[in-house]
Amino acid sequence: MITHRHVETNGIKMHLAEAGEGPLVVLLHGFPEGWYSWRHQLVALADAGFHAVAPDQRGYGQTDAPADIGAYAMLRLVGDVVGLLGVLEESRAVVVGHDWGAPVAWNTALFRPDLVRGVVGLSVPFRPRGSLPPLVAYRKHIGDRFYQVYFQEPGVAEKELDQDPARTMRSFLFAASGDAPELANMMVGDEGWVAGMSQPERLPAWLTEADIDHFAAEFERTGFRGGLNWYRNIDRNWAESAPWQGAKVTVPALYAVGDRDPVYHFPGGKDLAAGLKKFVPNLTATIVLEGCGHWIQQERPEAVNEALLEFLKSLEA
Repeated sequence: MITHRHVETNGIKMHLAEAGEGPLVVLLHGFPEGWYSWRHQLVALADAGFHAVAPDQRGYGQTDAPADIGAYAMLRLVGDVVGLLGVLEESRAVVVGHDWGAPVAWNTALFRPDLVRGVVGLSVPFRPRGSLPPLVAYRKHIGDRFYQVYFQEPGVAEKELDQDPARTMRSFLFAASGDAPELANMMVGDEGWVAGMSQPERLPAWLTEADIDHFAAEFERTGFRGGLNWYRNIDRNWAESAPWQGAKVTVPALYAVGDRDPVYHFPGGKDLAAGLKKFVPNLTATIVLEGCGHWIQQERPEAVNEALLEFLKSLEA
């Protein structure tokens, strides 16, 4: 049974969905999602004897959404996780992240390995700090129409995404899935990003109208500003991570990605996945799910749950 409550952490009020008792597993969602993206994992982890906790991260759902763009920097996001462990009176946890939640999980393990028993990244691998600020690199190598560059100007992407949250979520979830006829386009057209995305004639088997309704209702209430502000900190995150230049994630780790995930096909994505152990020396496995897209724990819940439980049991052993 999934229960809900609010806690205070790192200066914000955070909404939690949780299930089960036992060793703590923190599940961190990505963009544009919320705790609900872990609905299949919460119950499975609880049934296996773990305390699974999936927060709405800052800017999402029922969790506070500070007005200051700088409040969404990576150090703040990791601070939310550290504070959450304190509220839950836990000294250590396994941290699992998907999409934007994956960098938060990887960086929690990098910054505070004393608190992390193990880390799991879904879709997004640990990326070592590069030599250029990300926006400089994106503009140079990909162009100004790359979606992360498009997201930078406050109010522009909000105007498009907020116009019809149900259409936005239906478009995002289908276009980046393994069921879409082609890989999601990461470039934004003249009419906007959503306008260029594939629209399904019918939803794929893993996604229901009730799921769309849940996500749409959340963003109808909050708008997409909070999640977009995470992207507006990518250069700040690069600058503030300078003390960890060259540092490796040393805790036990697992990485899983779909072979139709646009992140996997991002320039250098496949090479980074294949060579991840160089930067994450205690990586136990890299799992590539055939035919799976970006929303891995929703598209393939059974496979993800099996991999998670195998990893968690290896830590217990």
